[in-house]
Amino acid sequence: MRDEDKKDPTKALAVRPTNYEVGYAKPPEASRFRPGQSGNPKGRPKGAKNRRPALNEEGMKDIILEEAYRTITVRDGDRNVSVPMAQAIIRSLAVNAAKGQHRAQRLFAELLAATERSRADLHERFLSSAIEYKVEWERELARREALGIKDLPAPLPHPDHVVVDVRSGTVRFAGPATKEEKAEWDALLNEKAVLEESVAALVEANKTETVPEEIEDNLKYIAIGEEKLEMIRRLVPEL
Repeated sequence: MRDEDKKDPTKALAVRPTNYEVGYAKPPEASRFRPGQSGNPKGRPKGAKNRRPALNEEGMKDIILEEAYRTITVRDGDRNVSVPMAQAIIRSLAVNAAKGQHRAQRLFAELLAATERSRADLHERFLSSAIEYKVEWERELARREALGIKDLPAPLPHPDHVVVDVRSGTVRFAGPATKEEKAEWDALLNEKAVLEESVAALVEANKTETVPEEIEDNLKYIAIGEEKLEMIRRLVPEL
């Protein structure tokens, strides 16, 4: 490169030969920008950097939640652990409360009471909803049976499968709650019926069987069938 070209790089580029196909500062024809064409045709949307949330969005809540569950590294004894920001703050508050700081103790006690109260209220609403669901559907199924209505589908979950223990205040579902679970449930019930019939037939056959080898084979298949039945009974418990 000539000395005068070093002083003016644009001049050096201007005199660079253009008769080569691909090379330095000469990309393939298909990937070159066209005159007057932007490399980012759409560009950045107007106001995208500081876009305000729409009426149906809660921008500040999203920011708070994102920060609250952002993972940070804190010291735990003699090692570093990664925990969400919210957990680190609550842990720091609890430690200060344990050290005797009255303000931290009061705030931590208020947070704990509010949390336990919220959980208790949520559990009570869930328990009430489960009982109401069970009672209403039992009443509706009894009405259908009295009127001889048999063409309507059973509810999911079936009220018989909603097991409410009022004494302990717990609810458990002993059956399918979706169409997919219902299909799997019915398939297991069908398999269970076939296995029970097969095992019963083998047990009955062994009562009159005299060939030792046949008796042994029957006992082997009875054991296999009972094992499968036990597995199905765990998956599809009898009420």
